[in-house]
This record gives sequence, C-alpha cells and structure tokens, in this order.
Amino acid sequence: MGGIEFGIDTFGDLPRNDRGEVMSHGEAIRRTVDEAVLADQIGVDAIAVGEHHRPEFAISTPETVLAGIATKTSNIKLASGVTVLSSDDPVRVFQRFATVDALSNGRAEVILGRGSFTESFPLFGYDLRDYDELFEEKINLFVHLLDEKPVTWEGALRPSLEQADVFPKTESGRLTTWVGVGGTPQSVLRTATYGLRLMLAIIGGPPERFVPYVDLYRRAAAEVGTTAYPVGMHSPGFIADTDEEAKELFYPGYKVVRDRIGALRGWPPLRREEFEADVAQGSLYIGSPETVARKMARAIGALDVGRFDLIYSAGGAMRASDRLRAVELYGTRVIPMVRELLAEQPERLAVS
Repeated sequence: MGGIEFGIDTFGDLPRNDRGEVMSHGEAIRRTVDEAVLADQIGVDAIAVGEHHRPEFAISTPETVLAGIATKTSNIKLASGVTVLSSDDPVRVFQRFATVDALSNGRAEVILGRGSFTESFPLFGYDLRDYDELFEEKINLFVHLLDEKPVTWEGALRPSLEQADVFPKTESGRLTTWVGVGGTPQSVLRTATYGLRLMLAIIGGPPERFVPYVDLYRRAAAEVGTTAYPVGMHSPGFIADTDEEAKELFYPGYKVVRDRIGALRGWPPLRREEFEADVAQGSLYIGSPETVARKMARAIGALDVGRFDLIYSAGGAMRASDRLRAVELYGTRVIPMVRELLAEQPERLAVS
C-alpha cells in the first residue's frame, strides 16, 4: 500500500493586508511564494498554482512563479493547476516546465487542462470555435514530447514538426504530467488512453459522485494497457482555529468570486444556506483542523485517491495573514490527522 500525498492549490487571489487594503498583483505573487516556502518547511507534499488572465487573480504564468518557488524550497512538488494547453504551445510548455524541473532538482509537475475560463483564447489569438480540437491536438503533441526524443508530428491547427528535438531534457527522462478533469467521461478516457495522471476538479456537490470517473480511469487504462496512476483530487477549503471563524473568514470573498462566475454562466447568486450545505455535505473543506481532517479522510476513502490538493485561497476578501495561518494549520495539524484517520482504514489507501 502506498501513502497519500497532500498539496495546496492557489490561483494567486489578491489578499488584503492587515489594514484591509487589497494587495497589488506583485504583492499577491510574493505572498504566494511565502505560502509555498512555509508549506515546504512543514511537510506539505505539493503546491499547484493556476493560470488565469482575470483582474482578481495574479498568476498568469504558473511556471514563472514555480521557478521562483523552486529556488527557495527543497522538497515540495511544484505543479500548475492548470496550464491552459489549448491556448498555449506544447513545445514551449514542455520547455518551461523542464526548466522548472531543472531548477527544483526534479520536482516539477504539469497539470494540463482546458481551463475554467476562456479569456486566454482571444488574448493569444485562438478561436473558441476550435475549443475541443485545440486541446485534442495539443495534448497529442505534448504526449509525443514527453518521450524526450526527436518528434515528427502533424496537426491541423499548429505547424507540423519534422524530427524536432526539444530542450532542455529532464534529468529523470520524463516530466510528471497530469490532466485536470472537471467531470466528463471523454476527458477521463483521453487521460487514460494517453497514460497520464488524472486530477479531478471537485468544486461542488458530494465528492462521491466522482467515484464512477475513478473507476472509469482504471478500467480504461487496463483495457488500453497504460498505467493507472493514483488519482488526485482538488477542492476548495479553508482552515482556522474554529469552524465558525473559518466560515466567516472564507464566505465573503468566496461569494464575490462565485457570483461573478455565476453571472457569466447563468447561475443565481450564492445563498448562505447553499454555502452551509456544501460545507456540511459537499466539496467545501472549511472549518477547524479536526473538522477538515475528518471530511478529507472521508472523501479520500470514498474515492480511493492518492493525492488531495486543497484550494486554500478562493476569494479575495481574505487577509494574507489568515491565509498563511491556514497553510500552517493544514501542514501541522490537518495532514497528520488525516494520515492517522486513514491508517485506521488502510484498505482504502490508493496504491502507488
């Protein structure tokens, strides 16, 4: 039986200082680095930073931030969460993450995805009508690049390659690569077919509804003869000394972000009752260390995953000091408690 890995996940949300003032994008990025350094010191296994091109988020180039983190840390794995491959170039993505891998002595991981927002498409000159075809074509090329040999490849939307050799090479010979999936069977099947790792984005509702996707990934990998790696999941949450404090610190910023997204997608404004229900039964891991640990252990056991990443910075109304405290509680109290709870049910641990 293998152990479970625990990570933190951020989009570089703009926090507030102790005077209540919203920080600049630059300060938000520096605070993200501080949070990663603390996480490394207290034994958190991974940090993932997301790519966004919106005013409320500071990180648009995950690998640049990860390169900064790489030179200040020793053990923590460094991932994107996600890299929007559809509006990027696979060769450049590989090169940038191979560089982070070099700076970190082999700790880089890339999580590829379509992205939950579409601002990057017009920004970089891509047509949203090609949304599906762009991702399919570019992930196909990226998988070829992972072999780190000269590539001959032909596509419809990107220029072809003829015996193209790409540098730098990784020292391990293969860059750890995940695909972030929001819940479509086709995406799960594609991930299994390409032999990549599956990271489930579970941001609402009971986590148990994703059990069929975990099963599908493993069955599909067995059928096509690829490796079924331990599955990962990431979900939003926040930790404070008490349940009420955690909810009161988290809710205001979360509602702002949730309603902003909802206005674009036709969702009604978030009601406090819905929030409380998702904290109690859904996929918001908010509360004291004990509360969050027990809920995480239940979800990990139900889905039989090998990694859990907590999106700890959702919403921009939070103070930077409260975020740093949440990371500290996660690493020093929540993770040890989850490990103890899972040790009581070892048959549910994912196999590495």
